[in-house]
Amino acid sequence: MENKKVLIVVGSQNDLPVMEGAAEILKKFEVGYEVHVSSAHRSIKRTVVLFEEAKDKGFKVIIAAAGMSAHLPGVAAACTILPVIGVPVDSSSLHGLDSLLSIVQMPGGIPVAATAIGKSGAVNAALLAVSILSLNSDELSEKLKNYRKELTDKVIAADSNIEM
Repeated sequence: MENKKVLIVVGSQNDLPVMEGAAEILKKFEVGYEVHVSSAHRSIKRTVVLFEEAKDKGFKVIIAAAGMSAHLPGVAAACTILPVIGVPVDSSSLHGLDSLLSIVQMPGGIPVAATAIGKSGAVNAALLAVSILSLNSDELSEKLKNYRKELTDKVIAADSNIEM
């Protein structure tokens, strides 16, 4: 696996299972990554240092997953010029809607890309990270094209096997 290019940070250990799909995608594309648990509320100093040092450590994209008020992706974006992808986690009575709104309502000038709530959002965050990295890698670009073709082929195969 190549150098660690994607930094995945979750606000709580409870968020780790949501991000398993992101890790699987990055492994499939042979994109190196590192995972940390660091809270925008409970460990802010550590979190800020993690994001401020990310670029110098060779990371190219940050995926930040958090629930409830979901400040983690915004803190990441405020601390670095790297692209930040926020994954809202369903961890409250609002079923992740609070997290989604916290992520998409960033003020102008501090962008955070937002994905769907939960596991599908984690998968899409990893695929978006791969897309960003593929801008500078013909190999990744080809792998991404092949992945999309596999998805298309699965739909077509399912359509041809329908019996009712």
